[in-house]
Amino acid sequence: MNAADQRPSPDMRVRLGTLELRNPVMTASGTFGSGREFSDFVDLERLGAVVTKGVSMEPWPGNDSPRIAETASGMLNSIGLQNPGVERFVERDLAWLRTLDVPVVVNVSGHSTGEYARVIERIEQAGGADAYEVNISCPNVDAGGMVFGTACGPASEVTRSCRAATQRPLIVKLSPNVTDVVEIAKAVASEGADAVALINTLLGMAIDAESRRPKLARVVGGLSGPAIKPIALRMVWQVAAALDIPVVGMGGITTAEDAVEFMLAGASGVAIGTANFVDPTTTLRVIDGLTTWCRERDVARVADLIGALET
Repeated sequence: MNAADQRPSPDMRVRLGTLELRNPVMTASGTFGSGREFSDFVDLERLGAVVTKGVSMEPWPGNDSPRIAETASGMLNSIGLQNPGVERFVERDLAWLRTLDVPVVVNVSGHSTGEYARVIERIEQAGGADAYEVNISCPNVDAGGMVFGTACGPASEVTRSCRAATQRPLIVKLSPNVTDVVEIAKAVASEGADAVALINTLLGMAIDAESRRPKLARVVGGLSGPAIKPIALRMVWQVAAALDIPVVGMGGITTAEDAVEFMLAGASGVAIGTANFVDPTTTLRVIDGLTTWCRERDVARVADLIGALET
């Protein structure tokens, strides 16, 4: 046994408003189903929180195929928020998740401001959600998603509507496809967001040179993976410096050191997305690695890393 192994275990707890997590590591919506899909590979009760795939009022079929394309150090997706609708989610997924000892954050989507609120109201009736993540940043739908997240007015309106529908913690997921992400973050915070999450995917495209056709049926899609990490870090740092509410950072996290970087930039929690497709156990690797990283450096509380960047 080396000296690091004999050091006391760090306190891995963090808070997102009133929501306490046993560690900072969450799943990124759209990359982990609703948890059940990964439960054969991952002990979900070890996670800081499970963030579900987007839930809409009615079933959404998603976009036409092909809707996935690999890129250098990442991937493009154009799934289009495919989901079976809130009733099926409540009956099947939420009921199952509530049998587990892990916080459940339900990602909420809508074609209109009212639809976001109605989804939350239905889940409130059913009980079981610990928090909501409001998706105003998906680039892969023609109505809803990023339409609400690229200007202060619509972003504020959605946040206000959702805030009126619940007293539970409200996390608003922001788009990087804007000129000034801080402006949007301030707008949703002023309407009652308890935290913000960033970044969602960057709008991009891929072309097959031989066929001279786009690789995605929708032509454009959302870029994710390690390729976007420097952009995500910059935006997390900017927003965390400007706001007094917690930030959840995501974008290309594959290792514990990646998670540390986001926390130093100001993130209170981190979400892992694309890496789950490469290695379904990435979340657990990052949790274990983050614990070891703190222990080896005598960091008593992982929360002490939040915003500790020296510039």
